[in-house]
Amino acid sequence: MESSIIIQWLNTFLLFALLLLKTQGQYVPITRLESAVSKGAVCLDGSPPAYHFDEGHEEGVKNWIVHIEISTIGIESRLGTVMDHHLPVMLKKLIQGQRIFNAVMEELLAKGMDHAENVILSGCSAGGLTAILHCDGFRELLPSGTKVKCVSDAGYFVNVKDISGDYYIEDYYSQVVATHGSEKNLPQSCTSKLSPGLCFFPQYMASSIRTPLFIVNAAYDSWQIKNILAPGDADPNGQWSSCKTNLNNCSPEQLNIMQDYRTQFLEALSPISNSSSNGMFIDSCYVHCQTEPQDTWFTRDSPMVDNKTVAKAVGDWFYERDPSREIDCTYPCNPTCQNRVLDVAAYPGIH
Repeated sequence: MESSIIIQWLNTFLLFALLLLKTQGQYVPITRLESAVSKGAVCLDGSPPAYHFDEGHEEGVKNWIVHIEISTIGIESRLGTVMDHHLPVMLKKLIQGQRIFNAVMEELLAKGMDHAENVILSGCSAGGLTAILHCDGFRELLPSGTKVKCVSDAGYFVNVKDISGDYYIEDYYSQVVATHGSEKNLPQSCTSKLSPGLCFFPQYMASSIRTPLFIVNAAYDSWQIKNILAPGDADPNGQWSSCKTNLNNCSPEQLNIMQDYRTQFLEALSPISNSSSNGMFIDSCYVHCQTEPQDTWFTRDSPMVDNKTVAKAVGDWFYERDPSREIDCTYPCNPTCQNRVLDVAAYPGIH
């Protein structure tokens, strides 16, 4: 009976919190942190940082989720120039966002988070990467008796060769790190051994994370396929354009390349696999971010691996009922997937 109540709380609370942050369902007003401006904690346009806060009630007062959201709409609508526009902004946020993160956390602690019993730091896309990079630092903000864990959704970006044989994403990350002088904001346990640009990739720094971490990711992550495996610079003639919009349009050769990408992605997860406190849900869908939309998080039609939805896998891991290391079979084996299909007319920048 107790376990059923707990899983109901986790599923309901996580879903409710994530949907509210997407402004789907009940409206939660925005809180602008004007006091942070004097501390230098400002957004890229100079405005004060802001967050949505939905206070829990009864048992919910002791259970907190801090979710860092990055809109996939903004990402997908600029696919053709995502590396020129979105990624620098994303990385700049990660680089310069420490003051904002600290200011908001200070505010939330004052609102009662320091008395919480269960706390999850989560995020989607660049927010998922942020959850990984901040995981241990977030844990240190809370009392030692608090149960703290981190969940990264679609934030496990990997460093692999693109279809032209170059490490495009590694070069790009390295340039951004050098431009913004961000080495000081990256884990020293990584930068002391590797070049700073590599330390943006979880595969090189996640082994040093002490706080329990759960990875939700598609093995064929649509953002990574489009921008890491087959970016526009590596495909000047647009031979991958149709494939990237709909996997049904991919040639056998392209599918074989993506199967190899999946193999490399799974190998890059070894730092997560090596710790018994970590978990993962890796499906074979063509999608990016699955914890925010209800239809991929916890519904009758949600994607499943080993008869588990994402919500069930995260719940089993958080309460240590099951290690929850769900890894799907290869595409197109999973009939529960909700694969992304993009309209080229709606996204003319895809190339």
